[in-house]
Amino acid sequence: MDALAQIPGMQLPRGMYIGGQYVEAAGGRRMETIDPATGRAFADFPAAGTDDVDRAVVDSREALDGTWRRTSPVERARVLARAAALLRRDAEPLSIMETLDSGKPLAESRRDVETSAAYFEYYAGIADKLQGDTIPLGPDYISLTLHEPVGVTAHIIPWNFPLMTTARGVAPALAAGNTAVVKPAAQTPLTAMALGALMQEAGLPDGVYNVVTGRGSEIGDALTSHPGVDHVTFTGSVPTGIGVMKAAAERVTSVTLELGGKSPVVVLADADLDAAVEGTLKAIYSNAGQVCSAGSRLVIERAVHAAMMEKLVARAGSLSIGRGLDDPQLGPLISGDHRAAVARYVDGAKARGIAVATGGKQVSVKGCEGGYFYAPTILDEVPGDDVVIQEEIFGPVLCVQLVDSPEEAVAVANGTPFGLVAGIYTKDIARALRFARDVDAGQVFINQYFAGGVATPFGGTKLSGFGREKGLAALASYYQVKCVTARI
Repeated sequence: MDALAQIPGMQLPRGMYIGGQYVEAAGGRRMETIDPATGRAFADFPAAGTDDVDRAVVDSREALDGTWRRTSPVERARVLARAAALLRRDAEPLSIMETLDSGKPLAESRRDVETSAAYFEYYAGIADKLQGDTIPLGPDYISLTLHEPVGVTAHIIPWNFPLMTTARGVAPALAAGNTAVVKPAAQTPLTAMALGALMQEAGLPDGVYNVVTGRGSEIGDALTSHPGVDHVTFTGSVPTGIGVMKAAAERVTSVTLELGGKSPVVVLADADLDAAVEGTLKAIYSNAGQVCSAGSRLVIERAVHAAMMEKLVARAGSLSIGRGLDDPQLGPLISGDHRAAVARYVDGAKARGIAVATGGKQVSVKGCEGGYFYAPTILDEVPGDDVVIQEEIFGPVLCVQLVDSPEEAVAVANGTPFGLVAGIYTKDIARALRFARDVDAGQVFINQYFAGGVATPFGGTKLSGFGREKGLAALASYYQVKCVTARI
């Protein structure tokens, strides 16, 4: 717990947040959260049970039917704007908290906190502008539509972007007039818990934002299948997402699913290779590759393969690796089990004769010998049907696929069961736009990667899920349209 001494003015949250208070689990149980850089526990938190889930949902319903439904849209906007300001005020302690919990480099946590503030700021600007329409039925009728909140929304948060994913779903939900029950990942609960006090300080009525913490196997199912939940927003793995969808289907509850990815970065022969190298490094090694939209496949024209690989391998091999608080370029993976899973993919590829251009091994960091570090890895000339191409590794592992034409690049880019993101590097804008038209992905980047921001819609096709988050498109999940027609 020595790392906590480096956090000036920080007070870690210790309770779940329900009804405007930090509370213990009904059963009194607690769990530890581990610093991935050391493998040691640095804090603990309540391990909720089904009774706690019920308490949070019931409280959220009471807040919805009580104060929040009567709160004007302009006041909702003011609350969200104040929340954005408070997140920026407390950005440094929140960033350190996020880094300790997730292991990511401090610079990445700082960007995540700023993005979280930007979500609240963005949706504050739309909260009082969710206008309906009038429908021209003729002179004897008036017909209009109303946008009404869906009700109590459940948010199942992954461990790779704890605060940012919470803000991404909660901000539009609250802007549309809903209440939110958040279930953060058991590995990274702290910033979602800390957000409760900030939301209260911003003026959010008690019960509008509730947090239950614990193992997903114990409380995730209870939340997604709860009869008091009106919409579920889930970010995570494909198998768990399928389970969420089945549970919601039993109650005909709507869902937003943001699942896995195996996103291609396409580099054509006319590309700016230096820009492509930098973009590819960012695409695969941000957050140690633990990003659903990571550019984990490099689809490259054969003519520039050797030249780009020379640059890419040198840059990947020189990336600094260390604990997040020291702000390296690459931090640890989230857990020992996850590192072992990543290693199994790479070791299996080696056994099948796939060339490892760099990395492919665990790494020991001085002073953090118990940490879960893995070297930035590149697997070269991988067949399209190999498991490392077809399945999400979710680690710092780039798989290179060779093509002989732009047309083949499109086919290879579409050659997995996922469709979350795709990127392309080329100087021919018409070719880039044809690629954007033909690729099966929810978001396309041209001559860059991870472009856009809170205003750009995000979501996938195929096994990557459905529904959209971010931007104005996200609001469609959080309101329902009522049509009122009168004869006059």
